[in-house]
Amino acid sequence: MTDTGPNTGSGNATPDGTQSESLDESLGGDFLLPGGKVDPVAVRRSYLNAREEGNDEFVAKVRFTLARDIRDRLDKYLTTRIKFMSRSKLQEMIDQGGATVNGSVAKSSTKLRVGDVIEMVIPAPPSGEIEPDDIPLRVLHEDEYILVLNKQPDIIVHPARAENRGTMLNALVHYFQTHQSGELSSVGEEFARPGVVHRLDRHTSGCIVFAKSDLAHWKMGSKFEQRQVDKRYLALVHDWVTKDEQLIDLPLGPHPSRVRGSREKRVVRFDDLGKASQTICRVRERYELPPARNKSVSRRYSLVELELLTGRTHQIRVHLSHLGHSIVGDDMYKGKPLLDLEGQTLIERQALHAALLGFNHPISEEPMVFVAPLRDEVRACIDFLRARGNPTPVFVEGTVPMERLALD
Repeated sequence: MTDTGPNTGSGNATPDGTQSESLDESLGGDFLLPGGKVDPVAVRRSYLNAREEGNDEFVAKVRFTLARDIRDRLDKYLTTRIKFMSRSKLQEMIDQGGATVNGSVAKSSTKLRVGDVIEMVIPAPPSGEIEPDDIPLRVLHEDEYILVLNKQPDIIVHPARAENRGTMLNALVHYFQTHQSGELSSVGEEFARPGVVHRLDRHTSGCIVFAKSDLAHWKMGSKFEQRQVDKRYLALVHDWVTKDEQLIDLPLGPHPSRVRGSREKRVVRFDDLGKASQTICRVRERYELPPARNKSVSRRYSLVELELLTGRTHQIRVHLSHLGHSIVGDDMYKGKPLLDLEGQTLIERQALHAALLGFNHPISEEPMVFVAPLRDEVRACIDFLRARGNPTPVFVEGTVPMERLALD
């Protein structure tokens, strides 16, 4: 066998002399079966592990190092290694930049030689089906490749162990059956998550994008992973946030307690389980309400705009809570309800809205910006605070203009 030089991966040899390794050992492990084919079970496991760690931007990749001169086309070679992808799908992904040879973006027709190092994106193998549910959707944009929605609150994005109906994906299956405007990508089907590029929490409303082809899914996933997506949220929080603008740079990880009710929670952690998490917080308005009925203390609130630089589970909610500014209505992280002057609750969920999503189109690279109008209950809270809370506007460079967010 020809000497391939140093190999930092697991170094499993295939019958043709190929060496292979995972590019992400912590999540991917060894993706090769005996004989050199990519193991679909291992790939699925890597995606599942990533999701459980709150990493929705994970993209599995493998690396092959050729130990002999096979003189074959790249696409033909990869069809012998990735059996759960058709040659046409592999060609599509390769020709859109999904594979490199020796660090350079390759073409399907690239001829391989001894010593070549191939890196290839591996989507999750497809399987499983989702039942349709007739749930209204607010469509902000749809084309051949992507669908952007204004998500309603109190609905999860995809089926989970305890809930396999009534999710956004169930609604989307019905939508595509009714409108005959395409279908979701197959990426993520084995977890009942086809087309899911990123997620919003159950009670968070606003902009969310879904992929309608595997190529668009991979390209969008790469944009999220490489921080090429502008994600802006609006939140009503307790008390006055004193700094007009600040970077919240606190690592997040799972709650150390495994008791019921804590497993879904995230906390700030400075140990090995803490993942780098960054949020820019900019104040838009501050309010001070008179005391509620039978209360003697005035109530202070802030309307803040959050820009996500990373995408950890519950990132905004934990960051704000840790600073003492829990989101109104977020009882998981110490948020209290917003009451009117008669003591009536104005909102039954966390006052968090994904207001804006900006990115270059995954296929055309055309710049696109989507703004999700505020849901009625959040709008009502802001209107109430502006009418009764002596609002003080704050102007910070870098914020999205109020009129663009329909807040003027």
